[in-house]
Amino acid sequence: MYQEKVRRRPPEALEKLHGPIQGVIEPPLHMAWSGMTSYDMSEPRQRVSLYRTVLHEGLRDDLPRYLNRDLLFHMWPVLHTLVGRTVRSV
Repeated sequence: MYQEKVRRRPPEALEKLHGPIQGVIEPPLHMAWSGMTSYDMSEPRQRVSLYRTVLHEGLRDDLPRYLNRDLLFHMWPVLHTLVGRTVRSV
């Protein structure tokens, strides 16, 4: 079931990922339901934590809203070790 949820989420193209690169981000409850409820994009660990949360818990419309293509590429060497195999394969 989780695999199907993840497979239906990717945007049509990575260029659609136009999320914020600065500021404090407060994702909705369906993503930030446990732990942190706001993330300071100027703090590298919080930025990685937000991206991990979005990749695991975000819905299809959340990915372009909260992920930025350039930041995702920059953080991928760290992120790919933190996200599950299912997310990585998509």
